[in-house]
Amino acid sequence: MKDLERELARGTGEREAWGACMTNESSGKRTVVVHTPPGTRFCATHERIAHIRIAKRIAALKGGSFGGQFDPASRHPDRPYFLPTDTIVGIDLARELGIVAEDDLFGGVVPYGFIGTKAITHGLISDSALSPANWSSEFATEVYDIVPRGYTAFCIEDAQAAMHCLLREGPVRIKPVKATGGRGQSIIRRASEFEAVLEKLDQAQLSQFGLVLEEDLAAPLTYSVGQIRLEGQVASYYGVQNLVRDNFGQTAYGGSDLSVVRGDFDDLVSVSDPPGEVRHAIAQAQRYDAAARRHFPEIIASRRNYDIICGTSATGRRCSGVLEQSWRIGGATPGEITALEAFAADPDLKIVEVSAVEAYGTCPPKPTNAIIYFEGVDQQVGPITKYAHLRNA
Repeated sequence: MKDLERELARGTGEREAWGACMTNESSGKRTVVVHTPPGTRFCATHERIAHIRIAKRIAALKGGSFGGQFDPASRHPDRPYFLPTDTIVGIDLARELGIVAEDDLFGGVVPYGFIGTKAITHGLISDSALSPANWSSEFATEVYDIVPRGYTAFCIEDAQAAMHCLLREGPVRIKPVKATGGRGQSIIRRASEFEAVLEKLDQAQLSQFGLVLEEDLAAPLTYSVGQIRLEGQVASYYGVQNLVRDNFGQTAYGGSDLSVVRGDFDDLVSVSDPPGEVRHAIAQAQRYDAAARRHFPEIIASRRNYDIICGTSATGRRCSGVLEQSWRIGGATPGEITALEAFAADPDLKIVEVSAVEAYGTCPPKPTNAIIYFEGVDQQVGPITKYAHLRNA
């Protein structure tokens, strides 16, 4: 906790120079603040410190200052620019903060809680299945052919029905909808194994947020496709997620290697000329993104990221589908910011290769151009190092 307090104190009211691409602070620029939305998931200390350092770099890109943790009781000389630590739920809440457009935050706003989670990716097991108010069956129908085979359930009975249906063709992956980085997931190979999962479920959480049940794919590779908008810049990217073992021997997110292009998704395809499987993943992400905007038009998102899995089903099919969306700060964000800084420094630059790295335990030697977001021992996860770097510098 003291490390967190020192980081906040060191940056509050201060603008740090990150390179020649940054402009001088001016009175007309907005202060960047970190905001923790109500009901947000727990963030470990290493995540919170990384959020602060990301906010400082965004402030530098905007030519402004870092204002620390947002305090609604404090008065700001300008309307703050927000870095939420999670997706903001509620249009009215966002408006109270002064967030009305994507230029007001790095992240996203959704009208209802389930929209900001994995839950929206899949449909229900039947027309009579339990669902929250404002659930959109039309969205699930539209993306049905670009997501893995699966269902979302909001009660135990529907979860059991979905599990039995999916088990006919192979193992089933059970996914808590608010967990990140693959945490808390289980693989079910027979119906009896599901009972242990059900015993751990919080009924209130299940009815409010839901549970995803999805076919488990063998030899999976997860691509990230995303787009970020900041200070007039638009950048789009694709990349591959890396998996590592954490300090407890569990599989964990280890970072992403990204190809980032100046421009939109069409520019991403034309400039980077990706291989066929990646090109298909980008097209799936575009369709998912467009469908979300159509069916949930109130969404505000300046950071949009989609995870697409490619793997082999139990029946031998080669499958590709969107797993989930992320309209909030994410594991790839240090790499995204590094790319934006490179584009700001060189207006003629069209594409950059960047990496965001999360290394547990003893970190291998870092590149000389590594930008450190955390390096130390976190009370919850143990020793961890988080950094980003340009690979083609």
